[in-house]
Amino acid sequence: MHKNADSSPAANSRGDLPDHLIKPIERGVLGSFLNWIGMTLTHIFIHLEGRGLENIPQQTPYVLASNHETFVDGMWIGSFLPRWQFKKYSCLAAQDLLTDYGVFGRIIMRVGRGIPLNRKGNPIRGLITAKKQVEDGNILMVHPEGTRSHDGYLSEIQEGACYIAKKARVPVVPVFIDGGYEIFNRYRKFPSWWDPGQKARRRLIVRFGKPLYPDDYKNAREMTRALSDWMQQAFKEKEIPRDFGTASTAHT
Repeated sequence: MHKNADSSPAANSRGDLPDHLIKPIERGVLGSFLNWIGMTLTHIFIHLEGRGLENIPQQTPYVLASNHETFVDGMWIGSFLPRWQFKKYSCLAAQDLLTDYGVFGRIIMRVGRGIPLNRKGNPIRGLITAKKQVEDGNILMVHPEGTRSHDGYLSEIQEGACYIAKKARVPVVPVFIDGGYEIFNRYRKFPSWWDPGQKARRRLIVRFGKPLYPDDYKNAREMTRALSDWMQQAFKEKEIPRDFGTASTAHT
């Protein structure tokens, strides 16, 4: 991925973006059109399946907490939400997408109504903005692992998603993406649509779990343990074969 620092927002010496950028990037007509293109290509080139759609709350707000396998996890998850909910859908995302990934990163942020989070410095401003979005009735998607998988395995589940949910008193809906790593992991420059072993389009399964309600847990840490347990079980039950590894195996 080529960096395009010249046309990307500049951070200060601490890595913090200006205050006016710590808010959801408006999707607008352009973002909606780009999302439509992305999902059209998805449906053409891969076999996409949603599971547990009955677990998506019929009322907002709520928090979605998903494992993180690709840059476009949020787009795939959002495609299963009712249209009226998608309009309220935002993703908490690393501000690197705005500062280090040029046009591609800004497209991802626009499609996902991204809220920039400074992972390398002070994340508080991003978390406060995300919490306020939820309190205002919006849907927030968080990747509690914090970054895309390096090797196809789950990383430690952090407390951010459940912290926001507890503070805003809204449920967390766990989500597991199965097959994204094979399609577009961090080592691929372009998506891989074809499964040579199966001689067919690659499969992608997005599984929604039953909501976790904040009143059922004493604190965010306890709620996070329940979320982590669900993620680990979903990982054990994954259906799409995976060749685990880092850069040496991720391209095959």
